[in-house]
Amino acid sequence: MRCSASTVSRLEGGRHGDLPLLKAAAVEVGVPSELLAASLGLRAPTPPTVAVDAPSVREDPMLRRTVIAAAGLAAPLSLLGGLETALATTPDPSGSPLPLDARLASARALFDASRHTDLLQALPGLLGDAHHAAAAARTDLGYARLSTAYTLASTLLNKLGHYGPSRLTADRASTYAQVSGSPLAAAAAARELAAVLRHQGQEAAAQRHITAAVSGIETTGLATDAQASAYAQMLASTAYTAAIAGDRDQALTMIREAGRAARDLPHQPPPGRLFPITPAAIDLYAVGVHWALGDAGHALEAGRNLHAGQFATPERKGRMHTDLARAWWQRGNPEQTAAELLKAARVSRSEVTDRPPIWQIVTELRTRNPRTAGVRELGALAGAASS
Repeated sequence: MRCSASTVSRLEGGRHGDLPLLKAAAVEVGVPSELLAASLGLRAPTPPTVAVDAPSVREDPMLRRTVIAAAGLAAPLSLLGGLETALATTPDPSGSPLPLDARLASARALFDASRHTDLLQALPGLLGDAHHAAAAARTDLGYARLSTAYTLASTLLNKLGHYGPSRLTADRASTYAQVSGSPLAAAAAARELAAVLRHQGQEAAAQRHITAAVSGIETTGLATDAQASAYAQMLASTAYTAAIAGDRDQALTMIREAGRAARDLPHQPPPGRLFPITPAAIDLYAVGVHWALGDAGHALEAGRNLHAGQFATPERKGRMHTDLARAWWQRGNPEQTAAELLKAARVSRSEVTDRPPIWQIVTELRTRNPRTAGVRELGALAGAASS
C-alpha cells in the first residue's frame, strides 16, 4: 500500500472519513502512530520545559509578525501563497527537462546561497514533480527524493519563521522517509521536525524525534562517510535540542560526542552530501548549545577559533556570524553584536533580514543603542531589503 499525494492532503485536511485509511496505511508502511497522530493534531502538545536561568529562545509569534511587517522584510506573499497552494493541492508536472536529482541539487544550492525568494519560487514545481515521479516509479528512491524535497521546504520555512507550514512539510518529509526506508532521509526529516517543534514550544517531543533518529542512524553501522556524517550531525542536533529544553547535562554530553564523531570527517565535505557536517560546524553548534543554556562566555569561547573560511556557503558563513552575534548580545556587548551582524550581512544579507529572531536583535539595537558603531548601517538593511 502506498500513500498517494491526494490521500495525504485529505488526511491533513482533517476529513474524518479518511482516518481508517490513515491507520491502515500506517500499519502497512510502518509509520509510527505517534508521528502520524502528531501530524494530524490528534495528540496534545507536550508542555514546554524551560530552564530557570536560560535565556528566552522562542520569539513571540505576534511580535515576530509585527517586526517582519514593520520592516517590510517578509518574503513575497505571493510566493508564500504559491507554496501553501502546492501543499494543499499537488501541482501538475512542471515539464522541466532536467532530471529530478539535478533540480534537487539546484534547489539546495539556492538555499546555500541564501537566495530565499528564488527558492520559494522554485519549490512548488519541485514538490509537484517529485510527487509525480514518486507516484509513477513507486520505488524507495522515489519516495526518498520526495522526502528530501519536503525537508528542504521545511528548512526554508523554518528559517523564515513560518512555523505552521514548516511543521506540515516536516511531517510530510518524515512520512515519505518512512515509506522509503532510508535512514538518512528519515534523519534529515526528523532534524527539521525537531527544529520546528522547538520553535513551537514542544521541546520534549523534539527530543524524542531527534533521539529516535540518532538510533536509526546507528543501526546503519556507520560504515560509510555519509552515514558517519549523518551520525555526527544528529548528535549535534540532539545537543542543541537538549539545550533548548534546558537539559544541560544531556546537551553538553551530546556536543562532546558530536565532536568525537566529527573528528575524522573532512574539513570540506564532498558536493551533494546530505549532511555536510565538518569539525568547524560542530564548534559552531557548540556556540549555539552554550547560548541556549544561557552561558554566553562559554559560547564565545567555543567559537574563538571559527572564521568564515571554514564554511563553504554564504548561508553557513552568515550563520556563523549571527550565532556569534547572539552570544555577544546575550553577554551585553552591543558593539561586538553589531560588528558580527554586519559581517553576516556582508556575506549573506538575508541571514540577517529574513530570520525573525536575528532581525529582532537589530531592532533592539536600533532602539537601545542607536549610536553604537554599525547600528545605523544595520538599520539601512531594512530599506534595502524592501526595495
